[in-house]
Parts: sequence; structure tokens; C-alpha cells
Amino acid sequence: MASYSRRKTPDMSVMIYWFRQDARLHDAPALRWAAERASALCPVVCLPPESTTRWGVPRLGPHRQVARGQTWLGLDASLRALGSRLAVLHGEPAQALPALARQLGADTVVCERIAAPEEDAEVAALRAAGLTVREHWQSGLFEPSALPFAVADLPKVFSQFRQQLSRAACQPLAPLPALSQLPPWPAAAPALPGPSEAPCPPLASGCAFPYALPAWRLDEAAGLAHLAGYCAGEDIARYKATRNGLSGTAYSSKFSPWLACGALSVRQVWAALAARDAEYGVSEGTEWLRFELLWREYFRLLHLACGRQLYGTSGLNPQAPTPRHHPAGYARWCEGRTGQPLVDAAMRELAASGYLSNRLRQVAASYLLHELDDDWRAGAAWFEAQLVDYDVYSNQGNWLYIAGRGTDPRGGRRFNPDKQAAEYDADGAYRRLWGTA
Repeated sequence: MASYSRRKTPDMSVMIYWFRQDARLHDAPALRWAAERASALCPVVCLPPESTTRWGVPRLGPHRQVARGQTWLGLDASLRALGSRLAVLHGEPAQALPALARQLGADTVVCERIAAPEEDAEVAALRAAGLTVREHWQSGLFEPSALPFAVADLPKVFSQFRQQLSRAACQPLAPLPALSQLPPWPAAAPALPGPSEAPCPPLASGCAFPYALPAWRLDEAAGLAHLAGYCAGEDIARYKATRNGLSGTAYSSKFSPWLACGALSVRQVWAALAARDAEYGVSEGTEWLRFELLWREYFRLLHLACGRQLYGTSGLNPQAPTPRHHPAGYARWCEGRTGQPLVDAAMRELAASGYLSNRLRQVAASYLLHELDDDWRAGAAWFEAQLVDYDVYSNQGNWLYIAGRGTDPRGGRRFNPDKQAAEYDADGAYRRLWGTA
């Protein structure tokens, strides 16, 4: 871990660092900014009260609750190693953070920028309460100002986006080294609780992301270890050929849960892929992983460009009809009781484990939208509740894409589940595993 030089300025003051989806010390520009300028620093996370969506779905299902606890416990351990710690504020950020600032005599909150409506509203509320909020865009590969086009002119088709980056030879920023020191904990800080971990629900032996096991815990140490091990192994070279697998831990990289909570930096992943190529030569596997990381980037930039429009009924397609919602059919879909064996197996795995392969996410989403004729927003809400790798950008972008309300030039994707089963589960092993064959 590299040290840093603190900038001693006349206005150094007590600051609050608000962790959102950036639970790490490596490649942490916002945290580094605060560490260089604060006389004392109070790292916090805000845990809002439990709530449900308009679809009757909890915002945070049991798997995500456990995963979140693992993430914050791991971060707390890392901060304690540097003489600090993570404080947990229970309540909405708009109330909890201003109250803490008054107790500390602080007026500045530093955090990462999340370009989604609810997250932007949280920051707006803090500013309305009189706090200075310093946001940093740090969850992507590229600084928006370094792109070969203005964000407002983001190509509306992914292939065009990728081609423009290639022509301009755009390269991601190198990841920053991990912080090795932090400002002291504020002397005026009240007694604040630390993070805790909810009991882990029993996970079936066939889970593709067994987060209950130490090697799969959703914290920075496990994420970095997984990245190093995957890039040193042989599975990565076969990734393009195996990525559509349905069962097991080895068919895909499994980076997404650590990326989603911010325990792993995407720039760190990109740099690790480059280092792998430098040692062993470029493979189809590393090339395809970069391709998929660019898709992740595209959905982030799409939020910067289109914002709230992505959350409206029609998304980016003003001609799209108003979606309908059928509660009974939706409930059967959520519970894996539609009568379609592959879809039901997928939904049972999701509910049982908090994870699902990319192939099956598309199949299950397509079935809800095109066979059950249900509202894409209801499907997105269920995935938000369940997935341990839930990411607001990718979840919204992918559901819009399948629904024909996003950036798909074909106007949506419809998957035939019987054909998908014949191609990807020809022997029925996956359906048998989840009790539908």
C-alpha cells in the first residue's frame, strides 16, 4: 500500500466520508481526496429503514442483506487497520448525515457520484440542508471529460460507442494504490455503532456464487484475492466459450458481486486483465471480458446522459405502449411457478441463492415481459431485491434493453425458453438441480 501526501491547507476541517457503492481502500479517488484535506475524518454508511416498492417487493431481500453486512464488516476491518473505523447511521441520509454533521461541527460530506434519480435526490437533500457535498465519479473506467464525445452525445447504440472509443484509442485511468493512512477519527464524534452481519440463509450446494464461504465473501480482501486467482488460472482463457454456462462457480468470472458493492474497482479489474495478457498473451477470454466491462461502462454513461428518462414508463422509446401489471402471474414468476421448466428453475435459483447466470437473467426477463406481458419495472424491482450483484445502472439498462425501451437497435429481445433449454441445458441437469425436470 502506498502512502500519500496530505495537503495542509488553511481550511482543513472535520469531514464526513459517506460510503455508498465504493467499499474499498484501493483505487478510491473520493476517499483519497477527503483524506488529503480533512483534519479529521468520519467514515460512515447510511442504512435506510426497510421498505417495499409499489410492486409489493422489499427493496432489500435476505441475500442482499447478508451481502451488505459482509461488505461493511470487511470495510470496517480495513479502516481499523489504519486507525479509523466505519460508523453505521440508521435512517435516511437526508436526516442522518446532517444530524451527524451538527454533532461533529462539520459542513462537508464527500462521496461518490451515483447518477440515478434516487441517489441524486439524496445528495440534493443534503445540499438543501446546508451541507457542502463533494461528489466524485469513480465507478467507471473513464472520466467523462476524457471521452471522444460529450456525454450528452453518447451514441444510442453500444456498438457505435465501442467503435468511437476504439478509434480514439481511449484507455481507462490506471487504478490508484490503496490508502495506507487516514486522518484521525473526530474527537467530537458521538458513540456510533459499527456494522453487523445478518444470519446467512442456507444456500443450496448448487449455488453459483456461494457467498457464505470465506473465499466468496463480499469484501475487498476476498474480491482482490478472487481477481488475482482468476487471472492466474486457466478458466479466464476459456471465458468466451463458457460464459453462457448455467451452473457452477467456474463458467464465468464472478467479478460482478464485488464490482457492484464497490469492494473491487473496475479499473483494477481492467489493469489485471492487461497484466494477464502481458504475461500470457491476449486470449479470447480476456478480450470478451473487456467487451463486457465496456457494456457496464455504457450503462453508467447512459445514466449520466439520460438520467430520469430511464425510469419512466416508456424509457427511451416514446412510442412504447404503457406496460401492464398482472399480480398473480408476476407472483408465479417470482416464485418459480410459471410452469415453464427453465424459467422456473432460474427463478428458484435466484430466490435460493441471490445469484443467476447472465444467460438465465435474459431468459427469465424475456418470459416476464413477452410471455406474461408484465411491466418491466416490476421485474427490475424483483432483481433489485434478490441479486447480490445488484447494480442500479446495469439492472436498469438490461431490463430496458430486453423490454425494447432502451438502446437495443432491434427494439427488444425475446428468448424462446424451450430453445434456450435445448441449447444450454440439453441434458436437463440444471432443471433437475432446481427441481423442475
